[in-house]
Amino acid sequence: MTMIVQSQVKNRLLRRFPEDAFELLARCLEPVDLRVNHPLVLPHKPIEHVCFLESGLASMVAESADGKSVEIRHIGREGIAGYPVVLGVNQTPNKTFMQVPGFGLQVATEEFAPILEHSEVRQLLLRYVHTCELQLAHSALAAAKFNMHQRLARWLLVCHDRIDGNDLPLTHEFLALMLGVRRAGVTDELHILEGMHAIKSTRGNVRITDCNKLIEIAGGCYGVPEQEYERLIETPPPPVLPVHLNGNRHHHTL
Repeated sequence: MTMIVQSQVKNRLLRRFPEDAFELLARCLEPVDLRVNHPLVLPHKPIEHVCFLESGLASMVAESADGKSVEIRHIGREGIAGYPVVLGVNQTPNKTFMQVPGFGLQVATEEFAPILEHSEVRQLLLRYVHTCELQLAHSALAAAKFNMHQRLARWLLVCHDRIDGNDLPLTHEFLALMLGVRRAGVTDELHILEGMHAIKSTRGNVRITDCNKLIEIAGGCYGVPEQEYERLIETPPPPVLPVHLNGNRHHHTL
């Protein structure tokens, strides 16, 4: 079995793991091909694996008791599928599956749990869960206070953040699921964004031609969770240094 090297992984969380914690986890990581519709988390079933996505795009979907469903967030190389286990939760009503095929590094939940005892890993992953909550909050904000083409622009940007290149292999049906609207409505909104020269839409694919224009269209419903992720995950924590005050040892950060 080839040992996974931290400097070679693409998952942004794994790259931020302390070296000693990554070495422990690397022994348990299993490379896995993730095809379209591959289930990562099944509703009301034990979460058997945590998966760090290296590429591709996963969708987390909420379903009502009467079968209605809507996508509530994406997971890409910035995160992990099965993250409720970080909070001590062994199952969830939501389901997570691959929408765009890719590749991941998965670990059995029982082998992952001891890693959470590492204080720096626990802090990193709890910060990640915080950014997940912000994504959910801003999805609700977008649905309540922004018009449809702004919401669509936001979702396309969120996908774009998680996929290499400017081509998003997204069907109109998937976009309709994301936004909780009819397929015909999505087609109309895509035409609006095309008219603004932000995207080019073809069958099964959306190409972003002007990312800055898309950000401008999305307005205030895009950017806050993304900035928080950069602040909490990508920015190294300040060093902790001992300080002597009145003969007592204290600690402070620079």
